[in-house]
Amino acid sequence: MTTSLADEFETYRPRLFGLAYRMLGSAAEAEDTVQDAYLRFSGADRAEVEQPGAWLAKVVTNLCLNRLTSARARRERYVGPWLPEPVVTADGTLGPLESAEQRDAVSLALLVLLERLTPTERAVYVLREAFAYGHREIADVLELTEPNCRQLYRRAVRRIAAPKARFEAPPEQQARLVTSFLSAAREGDLAGLERLFAAEVVWWSDGGGKVSAALRPVEGREKVLRFLAGVLGRASADGVGLSMTEVNGRAGLIARGPKGADGVAGVSGVIAFEARDGVFTEVRVVMNPDKLEFVGRQLAKARIPG
Repeated sequence: MTTSLADEFETYRPRLFGLAYRMLGSAAEAEDTVQDAYLRFSGADRAEVEQPGAWLAKVVTNLCLNRLTSARARRERYVGPWLPEPVVTADGTLGPLESAEQRDAVSLALLVLLERLTPTERAVYVLREAFAYGHREIADVLELTEPNCRQLYRRAVRRIAAPKARFEAPPEQQARLVTSFLSAAREGDLAGLERLFAAEVVWWSDGGGKVSAALRPVEGREKVLRFLAGVLGRASADGVGLSMTEVNGRAGLIARGPKGADGVAGVSGVIAFEARDGVFTEVRVVMNPDKLEFVGRQLAKARIPG
């Protein structure tokens, strides 16, 4: 690929990564998909690529559809709850997140719901909701009829039961709640933590069978508090620290430690929260080390201290 073509591709890379991530729920797989698209772009007949942005979006979408088919089979064998791979979004990795709709579109809560959809339904939903494609454009990308795409979109919306305001508290309230959680966790203040949880709160842990994690969701405030007391005790003993950052469009926490032989504390977990009516209703903790590599590189690049 010539320098000019490589530079042209780079202008599309962030948008392509955002598309692939929303489709796959995995930053690592999204990176691989975008790289595959780069290789196809470099080898394409330029006469066939009249509109590079649209051409690349179609390539990435179809590559994601292929990956989703095999991913579904892998996730059926997954140890414990499966959660999407988190991304730190304060650096603009997933594009502008200036509205509630844009933040919802990358939340772990929505990415979990998107797992209910068939690959084609997911593609239609993501292109429509996150990238504002018209049904005719979506039909061109997926090589379907426009009426079929409309039907798939309506079905996707019903299947994920997606009212617009379903997820998080306003960003400022979310940040205050997470700050309170961080303070109470550092002090071991279980009474303070109790006030932050809804009675029906659910705590999800994704260790992927590679680290110790709850194999089933912990449900209810009392059970979550007992579980959390043990987690905080082990974290303190192991020298694990928490810091606040923006995770998938919302205030969340990064767990780091213990320190390795090089004296650097690696990322050991990412905590994402779903809040409603001033309390947390769901907490999702990703601890599978394979799913933390991208976040680790993001934080290292940003030189965010541990």
